[in-house]
Formats: sequence, structure tokens, C-alpha cells
Amino acid sequence: MATRRHILKSLATLPALTVAPKFAFGTQNLSAVLRPFPKAVSLVPEQYGKTPVWCFNGSVPGPEIRVKQGERVRVRLDNALVQETTVHWHGLRLPNNMDGVPHLTQKPVAPGQSFLYEFDAVDAGTFWYHPHQQSAEQVGRGLYGCLVVEEHEPPRVDRDVSWVLDDWRLNEAAHIVDDFGHFHDMSHGGRLGNTVTINGFLQQSLKVRRGERIRLRLVNTANARIFGLEFQGHEPKIIAIDGQPVRPHSPNNGRITLAPAMRVDLILDMTGETGSAHPIIDSYYSRGTYQLSLLDYSEEALRENSLESGIALAPNPVPEPELGGARVIDVLFEGGAMGRMEGAKFKGEWLDIRTLVRNGAMWAINGIAATGHVLDPLFELKRGETCVLRMSNDTAWPHPIHLHGHSFRVLRRNGEDEPHQPLQDTVLMESGDQVEIAFVADNPGDWMFHCHVLEHQMSGMMGVVRVA
Repeated sequence: MATRRHILKSLATLPALTVAPKFAFGTQNLSAVLRPFPKAVSLVPEQYGKTPVWCFNGSVPGPEIRVKQGERVRVRLDNALVQETTVHWHGLRLPNNMDGVPHLTQKPVAPGQSFLYEFDAVDAGTFWYHPHQQSAEQVGRGLYGCLVVEEHEPPRVDRDVSWVLDDWRLNEAAHIVDDFGHFHDMSHGGRLGNTVTINGFLQQSLKVRRGERIRLRLVNTANARIFGLEFQGHEPKIIAIDGQPVRPHSPNNGRITLAPAMRVDLILDMTGETGSAHPIIDSYYSRGTYQLSLLDYSEEALRENSLESGIALAPNPVPEPELGGARVIDVLFEGGAMGRMEGAKFKGEWLDIRTLVRNGAMWAINGIAATGHVLDPLFELKRGETCVLRMSNDTAWPHPIHLHGHSFRVLRRNGEDEPHQPLQDTVLMESGDQVEIAFVADNPGDWMFHCHVLEHQMSGMMGVVRVA
């Protein structure tokens, strides 16, 4: 009879290849395990009851994943939903097969199945993760979380705080209204909710102390809501947009505009008096201005004066566009309610606007209304070439336009140079805007290019950019 020692010795002599698959999907050396499943959580005060949501690891938002710049990220997705799903790592420059777009870059993960995402954290900054499978519903039900890639030498602050912003469409029982894909949402401004949360809670105040310096990471995970935040009595400095460092500056007119999928990193020096309270106002929608939160100085001062150390971030290794020999491509966004689009190509056939709407298509990019994620490319780029996109929003609605796999420099808006010319991965285009962006097509693959109002994406405003 074989002894336990003999069995263990025999196992140790087996080739390493036989145990590698188990190690790859085990729990060792993982940055995180993400398990999406349904759960009832408390988004609003107790008297209204709990809200059934879909969430990662039992919380909304899902767990904040923190890694160091240059670190290997390994995250296992265990799908406990009744639907297929994926994880898209929004804003990260990573290999195409890790981008999480169903059927285009990976097979969707079936219920009860797992998938291992693995990539290097090339850029430091604030990013986030969410599904790209039926994203209007899955994100709208609560599937998202924050991913922070920490700098090797971050600026000196007293606290590093993340605010994940979202809105929810709730009924009187505090349940999510199950009308995803509603015609009005798709044809107008997207799915706007009636309840706004910070990190999954309603009107969360932030306790602060005079003299304190806070790095506040703002992440907009809403399907469609645009935030316009004013920190009354304070002078926040923007140090990063969409994870990419920018020269520290004050927001235009004192308001931080944050479209769906965008992130902004702020430095907030707490200059208020002990015992005071200062509202944070969301004033983007003129008819819906409200108090989002409150800076509460109820605790004793930390120090009398603000820190004097620098707040600028070191640049990430993003290739700089060479504009002199750039390839220039015009991109037209059209459609929607009150739009002028007469028709577009849909599944290879030109259809008039009424027929498009009957097929659930209401928006188009360069005359093509998309369906599904596997699409012929809008245009193809040679690897390493600089591309300038001259984008025009010929619709009555704002659109946050997102390019996967790359960061781009925002050059001009409506004929004028963009202040600070930031690197971004999502740029807000208001109705009638013309925006020029430039990037180096250095990441090979087929990449999604779409409006991040998720109802617009699902009803046609989506395409593929091929880098070969």
C-alpha cells in the first residue's frame, strides 16, 4: 500500500505543465476575484427598503482594486449571473484580447464559468471596470467598480478618496424600474435616474478638517447622467483627466464637468473654518440643480495652513502624436430625436429613419447604424501612425465618445485650441460641437469606438477602429 509520503513524492515529480491550468485559475497571485451576482442592498434610507441590484462581490460599487504602476494585474471573473457577462477595463491601454468586448475580443463568460484577465498596469491613474455585455442593463443594475493604479511617487496628501457616482431609476418600493431599452431613453438623452449615489449611498457628506489635503478621485459610472460639480467655498485643482496627468489647473468657471465614463482627479485643500459646512452642488442640468454632498468641518483642524508641496503628476508613457504627418479622418455622429438624419446603413442595407427606428436603430456614425459588437471597421490604421479625428456632433444631444485601447489628445473644440490639451479616453461632445482629437495607433487589434451613453451605444452609435 502506498504511503502518504510516497504519494506526495510522486506528485512532485510530475511535469509542471500538468498543474499550470489549475494555477492560472486558482487564487494565488491574483489582484482580485470578481463575482457578479444579484443582491438586495441599501441605496436609500431604511424606511424605503432595500434595492435588488446586480453587483460585484456583494457591494455597489464593486471592490476598489489598487495596484502599483508596472504591476501585473490578474483578475479572475466568476460569473454567478443568469446572463453572460464580461469585464471591460475602461481607459486602460492593454492587449486587445483582455479588453472585455463580447465576441469582438473574447467569448462572453457564461453563467457558472470563469475567465482570467491578465495585463500590465502601464499607466498610473484612476480607471474603472464594467461589463460590455448588455451593458445598458448590467451597468444600470450596479455592475461596476474602481481600479486605481498608484504612482511610484504620488503627491503628498492626507487622504486619497474615491467617489464613484451613479444615478438610479427607482420606483416607490426602491426597486430599479425594469424598463431598460426604453424608446425614449434610446432616442433622447439616455437613461436618467431619479436617485444619485456616491459609493452606493445617498447624499454622503465628507467629514474634513481645516488644513487637510485630499486627493479626490471622481468616477462617473452612470448610464447617461452628466455631472457638473461646484465645490462652494473651495478651489479644487484638476491634476488628472481620465487617469492621465494634466497640468494642475482650476476648472473652467469653477465647475467640474464629468460625462459618463469620465474620471477627474482633484486636489482639495480644506480652507474652511472649523464648524462650517460647504455644499457640493451638481448644476449641469439647469432645471435639476441639487446638493450632491457636503464638506463637513465638524472635527478639529489638522493644521492652520495648507500644504505647500507640489501636486503635479509625472506623465505616463503615452506616445505623443506627430501632427505633421498625421492621417486626418472625419467622423460624423447623427440621429436621435429632433435630429436631421434621413437614414443610414443597417446590416449592410440603407434604411430610412422610420425603418431604422422599427429595428431599434436611432443613431449612426459616418452613415452606419451599428448592431452587435462584431462590425466591419469604420476605418483601418497602420500600427504606429498618428491619426487625427475631426468629429462633429450633428445631433440635439450630448455624447461622451470613448475609444478603447488608446488615450488621445484633445486638440481643438469648435475651432479653438482646447486649454491644456489633455490626454483622455472619453471626450464629451455637446450638441453641435466639433472636436479634434489625435492619437498614435500603437495598440493592434479591433477596438470599440462608441458613445458612452449606453442607450445610444445599444441603438446604433458604435463602431470599430482597426489597428493593424
